[in-house]
Order: sequence, then C-alpha cells, then structure tokens
Amino acid sequence: MSALQENIITAIKTITDPELPINIYDLGLIRKIEIENGTVQIDMTLTTPNCPVADLMPTQVFDEVSKVDGVMSVRVALVWEPPWTVADLSKRGKAVLELMDIDINHMLAKMHDNTTGVTLSGTKPKGSNHPQ
Repeated sequence: MSALQENIITAIKTITDPELPINIYDLGLIRKIEIENGTVQIDMTLTTPNCPVADLMPTQVFDEVSKVDGVMSVRVALVWEPPWTVADLSKRGKAVLELMDIDINHMLAKMHDNTTGVTLSGTKPKGSNHPQ
C-alpha cells in the first residue's frame, strides 16, 4: 500500500457513522480506492439505501480526502452492489460493536443461514392468530 493510500484511509477514518461510534472505513462502507497520478476514485456504499445521511457521507469523504497532500482530484461514487452486511466490518469495527454488546457472530451466523436472526415468541391471546 502506498503512503498516499494510507493517508487517504487515515482521512476517511476521521468520518464516523452518525448512529454508531465506528468510522466508515472500519464499518466497511468503502468498497474501492483507486489512485492514479493524484486522481482518486472512491466507491462507497451505505448500510442501507434509505440511510438518512446518504447525501452527507459521500460529501464528507470528498472533503476529507481532498485535504490529503498529493491528492489532485477526488470522485466519490455511491454503489449498492454488493449490499452492505455485517460481514463487511473490519476486525476493529466488529470489536467496537461487540463492546456495545451487539452479538456480531450471531448476526454473521444468521446471515450465513439466510435467516434474519429475529425470533418472536409468546402465547396467543384467545381468539387471536398473532403472537403477543
């Protein structure tokens, strides 16, 4: 990895997700960084297409990467394929979520099984077809 790419990644890591205390690089939102003669192309995704900061985050990436010495121009594109999953988290991102008592391994196992990991239980009230 070049020094310029390392500096770009460091700049991206200053941007945190507004709902989680994780930088967007460790969250796995950066899909690609290409550098050619000071021109930087970044493909990024969001955790969901309905993300309330869909307009803000690419602008933040553009602004931070533009400040890096050696960067002449930046293009940030939002991509949706492949969709983001918890498998995209870095080891550091997983550790941060685990410190928040979020069971990443359970989520990964359920994703692997093609299930949601959501379990509903309860008893039905008399005359009802829905669980409580």
